[in-house]
Amino acid sequence: MKGMTSRGTVFEVDGPANAPVVVLIHGLGMTRGTWDQHLPAFAEHYRVIRYDLAGHGETPPADRTPDLTVFSEQCIELMDELDIEHAALVGFSLGGMINRRIAVDHPNRVSALAILNSPHERGEEAQRLVEERAEASAAGGPAATIDATLERWFTEGFRTEQPEYVATIRDWVLANDIEVYAANRWVLANGVVELINPQPPIAKPTLVMTCENDSGSTPKMSHDIAAEIEGAQTIIVPNRQHLGLLEDPAAFTEPIVSFLNETFFGASPTPGEHHAQKNGISHD
Repeated sequence: MKGMTSRGTVFEVDGPANAPVVVLIHGLGMTRGTWDQHLPAFAEHYRVIRYDLAGHGETPPADRTPDLTVFSEQCIELMDELDIEHAALVGFSLGGMINRRIAVDHPNRVSALAILNSPHERGEEAQRLVEERAEASAAGGPAATIDATLERWFTEGFRTEQPEYVATIRDWVLANDIEVYAANRWVLANGVVELINPQPPIAKPTLVMTCENDSGSTPKMSHDIAAEIEGAQTIIVPNRQHLGLLEDPAAFTEPIVSFLNETFFGASPTPGEHHAQKNGISHD
């Protein structure tokens, strides 16, 4: 089922109607299509919500300058309109910042977190450089840095073997409005600061993942995120870079689904075994 909220957020719903809800939050410059390859695994036993962030894909920009709170409120508004009391939030990159913001501001709406390839404390000098690069690239928009970006995101072998797929991701990024992209990139660069040692601490079942060669969301960052959340698990996917999520989908879906199954069911669910919860989503 595809729909749109009263404020223009475009979303899709899949999976069993009475299953626990999982919300998938994509990263900067991308769309809800990020999750296409992962959907079958998630939707087998979960009610899955995918949506386009404000200013991305088919969703219009926010009506005020974006920050993590703007994106957090967008997700909560979506859950409210779908009558979802709480959900597991799976966030990639910027999405992994957004779901942490939600967990701090609206802990009663979050049942679990999966934080994927998401940045954290960079150190004072590195943080300054990231913010300077975000400001310097604003005038040129995503096209100014797209080649270097794709080199950071995908391994050389994948870029060579799957040029059409890489071109699709390029098109997603280049479709972004220059000014909106610049504002959203600043959130990715600067928003990390407000997530360091959050108060109150996040206290939800949490899985933190990144890739061995992700230069912007490093293994150390993932370990640091997990260290701030009691009981959080950390998984480092070998060999991949920032978009290992798309280059090797199973390396992410398998551990995430296992984590969700343990969180919701205590083990792998059997067919038809779902925990009923309040939601007003159509039984399509």
